[in-house]
Amino acid sequence: MTARPPFRRTTPDTVAPGDPASASRPPAPREAAAAPDGAAEPAAPPPTARPRPGGHGVRAAAPLSDEDRGRLLGGAHHDPHGLLGAHPVRGGLLLRVLRPCAQGVTVLAPGLRADLHPEGDGLFAGILPLHTVPDYELLVDYGRSTVTVRDPYRFLPALGEMDLHLFAEGRHEQLWQALGARTMDHQGVTGTRFTLWAPNAQGVRVVGNFNCWDGTGHPMRSLGSSGVWELFLPGIGEGELYKFEITRPDGSRTVRADPMARRTECPPATASIVDASHHRWQDDGWMARRGERPVHEAPFSVYEVHLASWRPGLTYRQLAAQLPSYVKDLGFTHVEFMPVSEHPFGGSWGYQVTGFYAPTARMGTPDDFRFLVDALHRAGIGVLMDWVPAHFPRDDWALAEFDGRPLYEHQDPARAAHPDWGTLEFDYGRTEVRNFLVANAVYWCAEFHIDGLRVDAVASMLYLDYSREDGGWTPNVNGGRENLDAVAFLQEMNATVYRRCPGVVTIAEESTAWDGVTRATHHVGPGGFGGLGFGLKWNMGWMHDSLGYVSKEPVHRKYHHGEMTFSMIYAYSENYVLPISHDEVVHGKRALVSKMPGDWWQQRANHRAYLGFMWAHPGKQLLFMGQEFAQGAEWAESHGPDWWLLDPSYEAEPDHRGVRDLVRELNRRYTATPALWERDTDPAGFSWIDGDASEDNVFSFLRFAADSTPLIAVTNFSPVVRHAYRLGVPDHIPAWREILNTDDPRYGGSGVANPDLLKTEPTPWNGRTASLALVLPPLATLWLRPA
Repeated sequence: MTARPPFRRTTPDTVAPGDPASASRPPAPREAAAAPDGAAEPAAPPPTARPRPGGHGVRAAAPLSDEDRGRLLGGAHHDPHGLLGAHPVRGGLLLRVLRPCAQGVTVLAPGLRADLHPEGDGLFAGILPLHTVPDYELLVDYGRSTVTVRDPYRFLPALGEMDLHLFAEGRHEQLWQALGARTMDHQGVTGTRFTLWAPNAQGVRVVGNFNCWDGTGHPMRSLGSSGVWELFLPGIGEGELYKFEITRPDGSRTVRADPMARRTECPPATASIVDASHHRWQDDGWMARRGERPVHEAPFSVYEVHLASWRPGLTYRQLAAQLPSYVKDLGFTHVEFMPVSEHPFGGSWGYQVTGFYAPTARMGTPDDFRFLVDALHRAGIGVLMDWVPAHFPRDDWALAEFDGRPLYEHQDPARAAHPDWGTLEFDYGRTEVRNFLVANAVYWCAEFHIDGLRVDAVASMLYLDYSREDGGWTPNVNGGRENLDAVAFLQEMNATVYRRCPGVVTIAEESTAWDGVTRATHHVGPGGFGGLGFGLKWNMGWMHDSLGYVSKEPVHRKYHHGEMTFSMIYAYSENYVLPISHDEVVHGKRALVSKMPGDWWQQRANHRAYLGFMWAHPGKQLLFMGQEFAQGAEWAESHGPDWWLLDPSYEAEPDHRGVRDLVRELNRRYTATPALWERDTDPAGFSWIDGDASEDNVFSFLRFAADSTPLIAVTNFSPVVRHAYRLGVPDHIPAWREILNTDDPRYGGSGVANPDLLKTEPTPWNGRTASLALVLPPLATLWLRPA
């Protein structure tokens, strides 16, 4: 067998300018074999097969010009295929190959065995006595080993003109099938096509473990004005590590990971990996059903998860054995993953992405991640993921000044630099960049069966003056502060995802009052803009106001009563999600239960009452992991939720288990009660009973299903029991029954309840002709339905 070169796990990120031919050479590269079965390393030929320069009538070829030779060896030639490979010339067939470290090269073809003349620096050439290009192979002698390989420079481009046209137009909606590393059969040979967009580069070469990270022998060709570079490497397959060595406009070089890589090394290593999926999906039933009901008219309660810390140390496949059963038991309809795209710094929680097309390798391979999504779908649970198109980090092996000039970021440094996060903002006005992002959104939904994308930091994209001082930004062409390029990008992304992936929902984290976030893109609003086209929007105002209210001592809450009712003034301006997310339980904000005033019992009671109020309020629900069992400590990505609080040996375990039992019951009742979700975006689905009982710290309202079946929700945010508390109710319903009480002893409550039927009385109250009297437990929420 031929010798295998040393395997190097780490790769260089930058290369100083200079002639690679003058550098000391690495060991002979591991070449891909030309055997019919594509075996990587065939047996070496017998010693008698050593090539003899000039044999079999091979004439010496005219040498390359100094310019071509210098550019080729220096990694700055736009058309290496024009110099290398086989080309008809007068009197025969010119064949030139570039094999660094080789001592000799022999051409093998049916009826032909010819030795090429050495030209120095790994170049070998000769004019063969042939008139057509045969199906040839190369026998390369490295001194201590000999390998038979196919010549990469005998192949036509493996990327079609239509792919290049669509990319140039910004309309390639399956871009991942055109750019990056893709295994394929090309001209009857198995290998990998490498393609890269780098329009400012003088030259690009593929480097990897298959060539000892020396790209001298693997320069790529430019495919014209598209800015795309291409090279098909026969025999290279799945699992190979690679990067691209780019010669910048100034002649210096940089080694970059593939922006389109579908698999990466596990950080802190940064190489890209050739990958192909072999997962067989088993979620056909889920995929067929998920779009049957519009999401805003369906039950939608979300458990937000940071996968790496939910159960620290678990792989995707191990998570698949635990997470679906846990979420299903609690009754959530969906999980939402904090970003899973590859990111170098774990402490960013995934919000500083370098590998937009690759699930993080920290927990396994892309197919392992598919396995997790598949398992959740088979358990009847939808999968959302955070998607981060607002910015990217400045790592010099990733996207920043990718080919020597601003490419993915805006050309204007003031527009490119994100003032808050030390990152770079995408240039949404550049066609290819917009295509990169739109196709990426489609990619996760199409290739990984993701059911929804929660788009991070939308506000930072929409405003040119976001976090910028006066004078630090330039108005748009209309003199306004809106980022018109970002608006157009978001509209295109949403329209494309909804068209290509039926049943998927997009969700905006947008913290301002931008008009029309969830309005259709073709509907123009008062501001003159079409809607952004999202399906749902996080209600950041409700989150801020409601948490501010419950953090106050009950004696002071009456002065802040409007903070809990204000949300209903704008509740139907968008399609909302009510988010208690990771952002609210870190960085000194305290866990949800720890925000509550009072002793431990009162904190838990407030926590339970708040969740009951939240699940009844118009809008969808989202709760971050750990808050479902009243974890008292802030979340930390280094260790995740405090699962030990649920250990039966822990003294306070019933306190935490009780809150988790309440969340389970909230989800069960919620899913079974159309009044709580069927008309979330219809004002006719809600009516205050009494929204002004500030002296009592009480909120009471009615929710209505599409068939007008009502549900009463009443919350007492005071630590006192209120007896014979009267509420105006519809007069056509004779009696009501308590179906949920957050003060139930099962959840850790005091047990104050309404066990009997509550009869409607002909006593006018709250502007209605009928009412009922009930007892309100302290710091508790009740749900009542018609008996």
